[in-house]
Amino acid sequence: MTEKTTVALVTGANKGIGYEIARGLAARGATVLLGARDAGRRDAAVRRLADEGLEVTGIELDVTDAATIEAAAKTIDEGYGRLDVLVNNAGITGDFSQAPGAGGLDQVRKVFDVNVFGVMAVTDAMLPLLLRSTGARVVNVSSIVGSLADMSSPSSVVADMPAMLGYPVSKTALNAVTAQYAKHVRKEGILVNAVCPGYTATDLNAFRGDRTPEQGAAIAIELALGADGATAGFFNDEGAVAW
Repeated sequence: MTEKTTVALVTGANKGIGYEIARGLAARGATVLLGARDAGRRDAAVRRLADEGLEVTGIELDVTDAATIEAAAKTIDEGYGRLDVLVNNAGITGDFSQAPGAGGLDQVRKVFDVNVFGVMAVTDAMLPLLLRSTGARVVNVSSIVGSLADMSSPSSVVADMPAMLGYPVSKTALNAVTAQYAKHVRKEGILVNAVCPGYTATDLNAFRGDRTPEQGAAIAIELALGADGATAGFFNDEGAVAW
């Protein structure tokens, strides 16, 4: 698969890390479909990229809405006949009602709907298109906060984070989902990996991160277009991340 012929879909791509993933893929010659649920923000993102000379196509996609997922798959099928790269970037953090003992199960379910079930729904819908590609890639944007090794270690970088049952646990589940899809499509040559963008300054954390969205996007772009054959892994800029 060459960059010039790569057809890539990025979910949640109208801002933040997803936008920079779409931008980076387009800059490397990929045909990029910028998925987002909000039409205004989606169109604005496409215009900003066009101003940079990058051709990106917006596509309506709400990862919690089966109708938009089905319609997106149909649009890609009719327009391109295949999908080479799927980047499942869309995600939410939820609020502090998801703390243990706070009784915020509705909030936990909301987070899981986007971060876990949304990834499953989109990947399932795109799987027939990915199977038509030669060496397709699926990249799931996860986080080190979902690492069981790190969340259970008092000396880890996430040790001082407040305990929450939604966002961190959803990323743990996403990592397991990544491994299961990788196992499912291994014989078809599709590579499926999870990535940690690091503590990136986006509106998800009130822009408190110490990395730029462009820096956060780099590992996803690398695994989407890179030449190595890693699959069923969890990676950041420095290499493998402990599950």
